[in-house]
Amino acid sequence: MILLFRGQTLRSTIFKHPLQRQIFANTPKRLKSYKIQTNIEQVKNLTDHHNSTGKRFFTKRRILIGSIIGIGVFYYETNENVHSLLKHIYLLSKRVGIVANATIRCFYYYKQVLNIKFETNEERLKALSECHLRCANITLRALEKNGGIFIKLGQHVSAMTYVLPPEWTQTMIPLQDRCPESTVEEIDSMFAQDLKLHIDEIFEKFNSKPIGVASLAQVHTAVLKETGEKVAIKCQHPSLKEFIPIDIMLTQTVFNLLDIVFPEYPLTFIGDELQTSIYVETDFIKEAKNAVLTEENFKNYKKQTALRIPKVIAAYKRILIMEYITGNKLDDLKFLEENNISRSEVSSCLSHIFNRMIFTPNIGVHCDPHGGNLAIRLKPQNDLNNPHNFEIILFDHGLYRYPSTELRRDYAKFWLSLFDHDIEKMKFYAKRFANISDEQFPLFAAAVTGRSIDTVLNRDINSVRSQAEIDEMTEGILTGQHLSNLMSILSTIPRIVLLILKTNDLTRYLDESLHNPLGPERTFLIMSQYCAKLIFDESIEENDELNQIGSIKWIFQYVKNWIKYEIRINKLFIYDTILWIHQHFNRLSI
Repeated sequence: MILLFRGQTLRSTIFKHPLQRQIFANTPKRLKSYKIQTNIEQVKNLTDHHNSTGKRFFTKRRILIGSIIGIGVFYYETNENVHSLLKHIYLLSKRVGIVANATIRCFYYYKQVLNIKFETNEERLKALSECHLRCANITLRALEKNGGIFIKLGQHVSAMTYVLPPEWTQTMIPLQDRCPESTVEEIDSMFAQDLKLHIDEIFEKFNSKPIGVASLAQVHTAVLKETGEKVAIKCQHPSLKEFIPIDIMLTQTVFNLLDIVFPEYPLTFIGDELQTSIYVETDFIKEAKNAVLTEENFKNYKKQTALRIPKVIAAYKRILIMEYITGNKLDDLKFLEENNISRSEVSSCLSHIFNRMIFTPNIGVHCDPHGGNLAIRLKPQNDLNNPHNFEIILFDHGLYRYPSTELRRDYAKFWLSLFDHDIEKMKFYAKRFANISDEQFPLFAAAVTGRSIDTVLNRDINSVRSQAEIDEMTEGILTGQHLSNLMSILSTIPRIVLLILKTNDLTRYLDESLHNPLGPERTFLIMSQYCAKLIFDESIEENDELNQIGSIKWIFQYVKNWIKYEIRINKLFIYDTILWIHQHFNRLSI
């Protein structure tokens, strides 16, 4: 900077404001010289500071960081791969943050309540109930934000009414219907990636609004270009492919931490089962095979089951095209009444469907038969094999298990022992198929049957559950009387047994929601028939191995086993005969 010490130039350089220049003009010469010198020094110091600051600002590190950021922004805007990578890292960190935040908050609130010494048990239960509800809502919001398999996890939690407090199970119920929806653009991009064809190249019409949205997939209706047939297309959420591995890791980490912080409540089995099942459920080729096999296994059992499986048209790993079939909810009592559909017949068909799956060797067991995967409709007029006036439609064949014949037989013997009130045999077979000790047996038997311990051990399970019995079971879980023991049992039994128990629970719930006028007695008689058939087939195999076929001993043993089997299966015939006579005379009296 150049300063001129003459007249107006100096004044205009140092003193910008007119008032400053006026004061300078009236200042004595000696003072002017001092002020000039002072201002020159101030300007010099300011200039030196500015130069040194500029040098420090443009350091090598800052230049390097700025260059990296600039290059990163450039590639983010111009390179698709870099754009996707950075976006993935951001979304990944966001998902981890949501899970971590919810986990830490829930642990904190539970530890806070559990460390307090309450004066009465009522105060403790009230505080614990409030904590359950608070943490359940925190978890619900986290699951909804992350979506995908986290929604699936919440749906599992909502079904675990026999393990978890109602504050948790009730809070998670909205996740059955509140699932994130993928856009048509995302679906079309997946078609182009997997099939090398866009949606409009395959379908004449495509309904952009899905008719159903679940945690792993959504279903659209469309019309095929080639045949003009209306179809249902099950499309996996495209985002799942990107996040399934990290989501599995996150859920397992949470359950492992839960096991460390609250060792008395082991829930790691939920994470283990989720990891096992999720990769199966997201492979629609396997789902298609399950559907085709189930259709084949039930095609000659329409009289007993009235079952309809939608026909598979084409199957890919993330896309499944099926015959379009729709119906009402299974527990739509108004629909059943308006169409003269017998609730007891529907209940019987359900019992035949799932007992055939569980107790027939080499048949797959549908392990997710909740209300959203079952529908009912009037039978088509051209279906001559179905004697009923309705069809039960079974959807979503992704989660299937194939228990060993030995496990099925031990499970059948457990139920037959239960029907006979033979406690010792029940304990023996519970130990064989589920590794249950004598101490764990009463609570396990209650969990399997959905009845109270007193009813299982001392009463008839064919009776309808009373409200007092339901309250007794609920209270036992709420107070923690059974909760930790039940969780301990469920964490150790084989995973496949867990899924069978889950299937039993869901079908039991569906049966109760039908308000079957005959109660559970006929349902148990149908189950006993399938159990007896499985055990009779086993006795034939053993007889053939131990005795020469056609010998007197072989004939004697065969007749003995056959009589036992006939006694079992004819109980249902006798029950139905008495019921028919009773209904017939009631109609005559009217």
